[in-house]
Amino acid sequence: MTYLNLATENFKNIKNQSERAMEQLNFQELHYSPNEESNSIAIIAKHMSGNLQSRFRDFLTADGEKPDRNRDGEFEGTFPTREALISHWNAGWTVLFQTLSQLSEEDLDKTVFIRNEPHTAIEAIQRQVVHQATHAGQIVFLAKIIKNEEWNTLSIPKGYSQQFNEKMMGNQNKEET
Repeated sequence: MTYLNLATENFKNIKNQSERAMEQLNFQELHYSPNEESNSIAIIAKHMSGNLQSRFRDFLTADGEKPDRNRDGEFEGTFPTREALISHWNAGWTVLFQTLSQLSEEDLDKTVFIRNEPHTAIEAIQRQVVHQATHAGQIVFLAKIIKNEEWNTLSIPKGYSQQFNEKMMGNQNKEET
């Protein structure tokens, strides 16, 4: 597997996990913020999308911090509808996935800039994997707090690790015979 394929799969998993958490919430819950210093899931999604659009538009030819980006604005306001939120969310991911699909492995050693700081393309992509994963974790954590007992787990439920491992190892053993 190439790095670009791996990064693309990682980003797809991050997006999917965030969306599976957001799907469990109603529109009002997406805008819930536990306190003044915390961001709602809607704001986190807005920031994630804005960051992706800035970093990956003209990835190899322009600084990743675009002059038309309003980063501070990403942490303000709300969306009028769930559809508007999802549309904004998808806009950032579309830019990312289109850019990644157009890159070659040879492009990974090229220099790109973020706020005038040089990075290899692979460093910039990896930096974004970490950034998006961090915010995805925030989305999942907030969603779990909001839903509490109504939360539908996105992974192995508590208390079921051994059963899951036995099932997976049993599948592996069957494949080996």
